[in-house]
Formats: sequence, C-alpha cells, structure tokens
Amino acid sequence: MDDKGSVTIDGPPSPQSEGYILDADAAPDIGAKKLASDGRTVLIPQPSDSPLDPLNWSWQKKHLILLIISLTSLLPDYGSATGAVTLLPQAPYWKISESTVGHSLAGNVSMLGLGGIIVVALSAYFGRLPVLFWFMLPALATAAWSAGAPTFKSFMAARILNAFFETVGQAGGLMFIEDMFFFHEHARKINFWSSFLVVAPYLGPMLAAFMISTLSWRWPFWIYTIMTGLCLLLICLFFDETYYDRRISTDQQPLRKSRWLRLVGLEQWQSRLQRNTFSQAVMRPVKAIMKLPVLIVTFYYTVVFAWAVGINNALSIFLTELYHFTPRSIGFYYFTPIVAVALGLIVGLRLHDFVANSYIKRHSGLLEPEARLLVLWISAPLQAAGLILIGFCFQDGYHYMVTAVAWGLYLFGVMISTVGLNAYVLDAYPEGSGEVAAWLNFARALGGFVVSYFEVPWATAMGTKKSFGIQAAISLICFGLIVGLQIWGKRLRTWSGRLEFKTG
Repeated sequence: MDDKGSVTIDGPPSPQSEGYILDADAAPDIGAKKLASDGRTVLIPQPSDSPLDPLNWSWQKKHLILLIISLTSLLPDYGSATGAVTLLPQAPYWKISESTVGHSLAGNVSMLGLGGIIVVALSAYFGRLPVLFWFMLPALATAAWSAGAPTFKSFMAARILNAFFETVGQAGGLMFIEDMFFFHEHARKINFWSSFLVVAPYLGPMLAAFMISTLSWRWPFWIYTIMTGLCLLLICLFFDETYYDRRISTDQQPLRKSRWLRLVGLEQWQSRLQRNTFSQAVMRPVKAIMKLPVLIVTFYYTVVFAWAVGINNALSIFLTELYHFTPRSIGFYYFTPIVAVALGLIVGLRLHDFVANSYIKRHSGLLEPEARLLVLWISAPLQAAGLILIGFCFQDGYHYMVTAVAWGLYLFGVMISTVGLNAYVLDAYPEGSGEVAAWLNFARALGGFVVSYFEVPWATAMGTKKSFGIQAAISLICFGLIVGLQIWGKRLRTWSGRLEFKTG
C-alpha cells in the first residue's frame, strides 16, 4: 500500500502510512484487485496465479499445516511446565532440595526465549521447513534424554537443550500464518494458534499431576517425548515449505521438485542466493526489536504474561496449604485454565473480526494496525480484576471455586491480549512476521523466568492481597503504553520506517 492507501499486488503490504484498504465497495478507486469469495474483501497480499503459491493451496492443506504448527507450538511450554510438578518427587529421588531441582526449570525457561530468536534468523537463511525439521530432531532426542536421565546434572542439561530446540514451532508460528493466509484471515488463525500457546503451561501440569500420583516422575517426560515424536512425524508426512518470494515473477520462482528435498533443506539451499545472506538473516531480529512499536509491545507482553507464570508456580503451594489438595486434586483444578482458554478461543473467533469490521465501516474500508489493540480495552480490566480477586482468595481463604473463577477471568484476558498483540505487530510489520513473533515469544519466556524467582517469596512476605494488587496496578499502568500506541502508533511506524528486509 502506498502513501495514498492503494493496495500493492506484489510483496507484503506496507501499512506505515494509511493502513490497509479491505473493503472494495468503500474504495472504488483502488482498481482491479482480486477479491475474496464475498465479492468485496480485497485479498492482501494479492495471490499469484501459481498453484505453488501457499495462498493458493487448498483449504485442507493450509489448515492441516496450521494444526501441525499449533501442536508443535504447544510442546515447549507444555514440557517446561511439566517440570514444575515433577520436581516434587524428583527432590527425594535425587536426594536434593526442591529449589535445586527448580534450577532445571529456570534453565529450561531461559532457553525458550533465546532459541526462538535463533530459529527465525536461521529460517530467513535456510528456509522455514528445514529449520523446523532439523530442530525437531534434537528436540525429540533431548526429550527422551530428560525422561531417562540417570543423574540430576544429566537431567538439567537435557532440559536446557530441549527448550532451545523445542521452541521452533512456538517462535515461528506467525511466519506460517503470514505465508499461507490473507490479511483478513490473520486474526482468526492467530486466535487458533495462540490458544495452544496459552493452554500449554496448564495442560502439562494437569496431566503430570495425574501421572505422578500413581506413576514414576519419568512418565510425564516419556509422554512428552511421544508427543514430540508425533509432531515430528506429522511434519515429515504433511508439512511443506511455506515461503514464497512475491518479489519475483512466477516463471522465475525456484523449481519445486521433491517435498523430501525441501524437508531436509536441499532445494532451499540451491536457491539461497535469492534470499538473505547469513549476516542479513542474523540482523533481522535485531532490526525488528529496534522498531519502537515492537519494543513497546514486547515490554508490555513481558509484564502481562509474567503474572500468568507466577500464578502457575505458586498455585500448587497455596492449593495444598489452603485447601489440602492432593496432586490428583491439583490435576483436576487445572481444568480451570483449559476452560478459560477454550472460552477465549470461542469468543475470539468473533470478537477480533467484529472489532476490525466495525473499524473498517467507520473508516471507509480502511483498517490500520492500531485497530487490533482495541480488544485490549476488554482484556486489560479482566486481567487486573482476576489478579486482585486471586489475591483476596489466597489470603482470606475464599472457596476454591471462587479462586477458579478469578484464575479463569485472568487467563481469559491473557488469551484475548495475546491474539490482539500478535495481530498488531504482524499487521504493522508483515515483512518481519517471524521476527516479531520471536520477540513476543521471548517476552513470554523472559517474564516467566524473572517472576519465578520472586512470586512465592513476595506473596509470602507481603501477603497475597498486596502482592497481587501491585501486580494488577503494574499491569494497568503498563496498559498506558498500549493507549499511547493507539494514539501515536501510526506516527511511530511512519517515523521508524519499514524493516526493509530483503525477503518477507
């Protein structure tokens, strides 16, 4: 899209000036453009005529790949949070303290963020599919190593390495969504993918709690290994390279001979000169975080998601002390976040499109990236209310069902925020879909890593009313940054310019 708001046919759209024109009826001067099946929604980006273009793939192929990458994205936080539950039986097994076992969890979480940054840089050079495949191989090996580790040092090394490789799907999810789906479809697809990210830290502890009540602590990690193996198998059988260079004509596109050659990266290697140099690929994440809107959103998401991890770490302690829950009871309690995320998914299927369509109608068919942030006016108060209520529940011993409602309220807000923030940075910088996703993934990992060290001591020393109240206050204060983006975000994007990557 140029400065006058006209839609480009080739390459990613540039929303730095006027935004995206989606309604052809409201903007008849845009010329002849390919439209969606409704006859009025402009397709952005404009698809080529090639059947190799991922935008032209069948509905079944697109959504099968989306499902596979979503399942793969679930694995890192699922495996990481599993370790938060298994440390209870691991401590006496290895004759060390629970806090010492917890060091493996801290190391695991720290690698989730770092690994994602490296993933997107390598994907820009080697291709999406081969990086996904070659990272999942050691992810499977280190998952099995975790389950069978003979010593704690061996277990800790396996967990750290596993997080580094397993984060490949989580960090690069937006790349695949941007590659395969049109602009007007992004929010719904991000909503689906994000539900796996948000539910993962709760599904892992829930299943692990059931397993360790009757089985060895190793079983949760063997199940995790099986899940990783199944995802790798699905990638080998059904996944394909989704990157398609829209800068060059159809007849100049690299030949696609064999999906198996693309799986291991041989075809992409032959066409590497058409993509980024290695130094360009390495600098892409650095350039992305230097854009002020990306930095602001990354900081805000660090704060928002940190409390989710903090609650997760403290929950088993408070449930045991207040309500005398057994591991099996805690397992059942983890149905709460799963229900909350499911509700967030269902509501999000309509909410994000409703907000965007309402904005389009009020602005003559135009949608600016900042419109995606409007949903945070709903999610931010819900998160704050949930945090405050959780603090009262833990300190005053409210019924555990009230605590469940408070926890669910907070996580429902986190789910809505996650989709809105991802959609915003993707719309603002579509040419850097992988990079902006990696930084939001880094934000989640960083927030969880930092808060895990002080959440329980803070709540114990100050009381949960004050500690969770302060968390709510911090979240609302930081929401001011989002309000600032809604007011000045367009100016910031114009001032900072596009990412100017060689490829999308």
